[in-house]
Parts: sequence; structure tokens; C-alpha cells
Amino acid sequence: MAYMSQEKKKQLSVGIKEVLKKYGVKGSIAVRHHSSLVVNIASGELDFMTAFQKHNDEYAAMRDVPAHDVGDNMQVNVYWVEEWMNKIGETKIANFFKELIGAMSGQDTGWYNNSDIMTDYFDIAWYNDINVGKWNKGYVCTA
Repeated sequence: MAYMSQEKKKQLSVGIKEVLKKYGVKGSIAVRHHSSLVVNIASGELDFMTAFQKHNDEYAAMRDVPAHDVGDNMQVNVYWVEEWMNKIGETKIANFFKELIGAMSGQDTGWYNNSDIMTDYFDIAWYNDINVGKWNKGYVCTA
């Protein structure tokens, strides 16, 4: 059963803050519903929204559907974001997400994922969520 405590968040926040500082990004770390570790990215040097829009436009063109404006905030799919950013040539953003997700899972902290969606069995230490901007205050690119 997924469980995230304030103590575990405090332990992981050291590595998370190092990654944020390395890439010139400001954000906050929180625990949601005692099951998810959440990083909310507020501002920074990386132009996430342009990269997300580029990915969205390419995806829409590939599917021959109209593209939509991604706006100024986004919930990140932590399972695919690195692949998507590499695919559109945003290697710095891909590396940022790879390091951030690695810091959120932590080294030797007990994180595991034994889930098997084919049998509807979900067994994970805790969920990792990343938000770029918030619904009421969008991401600010300082570059």
C-alpha cells in the first residue's frame, strides 16, 4: 500500500532540492493524502511550457487532430516525460526530469513498484507527482 510520511519527505527533500538548484528551478515539496510525494515547480530557467506545447503540437499532427494550447501549468506524466522530451530534442529538460524523478524515488529509501496492471494489482511504495505551475498560478520562465 502506498504510503508517504513527512519524515520520508524530509529525507528525500535534500536530493530534490539539489536537483532543483542545479537546473535553476524553484519549487515546493509536499505530501498528498499520505500516499504521494508532490513537487510543484513554480519558476525557473527551463522553458517547460514551450517544450510541452511542442510535444502537444507534434502529437496532434501525428494523430491528425487539432492541437490545443497547453497554457501555463501542467501535470507531468512521470512515466513518459523523459522519453517525450528526448523525442522532441529537449535533452536538458529530459535530464532534469530524469534526475528529479530519481531524487523523488531516492536511493536506498525503500521505494519499489511491484504493480501489475494486467492483473489489476497495484503495489507501490509511494506515488511521485510533478506539477509545473498550479491551476491558480502558472509557471514563470525566467530565461
